[in-house]
Amino acid sequence: MRTIDVSALIDGARFSAFHARVLFWCALIIIFDGYDLVIYGVVLPSLMAEWGLSSLQAGALGSCALVGMMLGALFFGSLSDRIGRRKTIMMCVAIFSVVTALNGLARSPEAFALCRFIAGLGIGGVMPNVVALMNEYAPKKSRSTLVAIMFSGYSLGGMLSAGLGMVLIPQWGWQAVFYVALIPLLALPFLIRQLPESMDFLLRTGQTVEAQRLLAHATPSYAPTAGDQLNPMVAKGTTVSIAQLFQDGRKLNTLMLWLAFFCCLLMVYALSSWLPKLMTAAGYGLNSSLAFLLALNGGAIIGAVAGGWLGDRIGIAKVLFAFFTCGAIALSLLALKAPLPVLYLLIAIAGACTIGTQILANACTVQYYPAHIRSTGLGWAMGIGRTGAIIGPLLGGALHASSLPLQASFLIFAVPGLIGAIAILVFLIQNSASRRATSSKQAVPQ
Repeated sequence: MRTIDVSALIDGARFSAFHARVLFWCALIIIFDGYDLVIYGVVLPSLMAEWGLSSLQAGALGSCALVGMMLGALFFGSLSDRIGRRKTIMMCVAIFSVVTALNGLARSPEAFALCRFIAGLGIGGVMPNVVALMNEYAPKKSRSTLVAIMFSGYSLGGMLSAGLGMVLIPQWGWQAVFYVALIPLLALPFLIRQLPESMDFLLRTGQTVEAQRLLAHATPSYAPTAGDQLNPMVAKGTTVSIAQLFQDGRKLNTLMLWLAFFCCLLMVYALSSWLPKLMTAAGYGLNSSLAFLLALNGGAIIGAVAGGWLGDRIGIAKVLFAFFTCGAIALSLLALKAPLPVLYLLIAIAGACTIGTQILANACTVQYYPAHIRSTGLGWAMGIGRTGAIIGPLLGGALHASSLPLQASFLIFAVPGLIGAIAILVFLIQNSASRRATSSKQAVPQ
């Protein structure tokens, strides 16, 4: 009988067709997720004109999906640790795809708000699960990079949303961009066949044969035999509870991650929801304003991939601190009047250091928590952080209604970046202290 260290095998594996397949399907889900979420910023000028919405009403309408996302992340993040990530992901994809398409049929702000809230449940629920799944199967040496590449699909979805908005809205109205959201349903049968279940979940629930099959795909050097004893990351039957996020010295770090998520998501959704409208109010045409949204998400892709690559080499938390700091600086510089090319560059940097920062924060969080509470940890960080996402569109609406100069809005958006940088600095210091304490205990003779 052999005892197989599952974690060591997966950590030491080389990138293979199996990892490419997991990356592809997880990234595709995030692309649709990003499309469905960013779509509100794309249609906002049209909705305000058609329904006569005030800035504050538009901000409240934009927050409906984010309230749903908060609840979805909390509920589905914890649920997946109990029923499996694969089932949870399929459930969430079906919810956000169908209900986002129904948004195109809304004929009143109230119906629109209800659809956005329900779609938000699925959008928020799928994010922590695909991040945790990718992190679980990725080889250790490229884990941050692969998670960042996967989650940059969010920005691709945002760019797709802005690009299609420029083409579809002038021809067929704002409703057309919502109908595109039905496409993920076509991919659902392939997802059911191709997406693997969480290895940790399979081992905890005693599904050894399926775990052996997946392990052989993930690490071709492993040849399963009937007598193999797979050594799980946690004991079989281990229960999952929210209280575990605060145990074993994780209390302060959990709170700092929650604060960082709050600040980052506030910046992300304030910019994503209001950037086109703010730039339109500043005198730019609709297509030019949507082009700024493209620049924001294009910068996010570059920032996420570069940050993930750096994170695998110097530590993801250090890169996260640098990105928060650079994001605050870039948004502050946007308060200065600059030529158009410089404005595009600063907005791209802001995208890299806000949306890109959120992608790196996801990777940092799933790597920090033990496997059996990974989805719970990320789900709660995202859920608590969604309060910032809810406040973001409301803040943008209030700033637009106050008729403050565009530069003042960007200065206000920069403040959460500074607070987020401080939170991650505390996280780094606490992690360093914990490692020193652990090393000291190990050095003491027993």
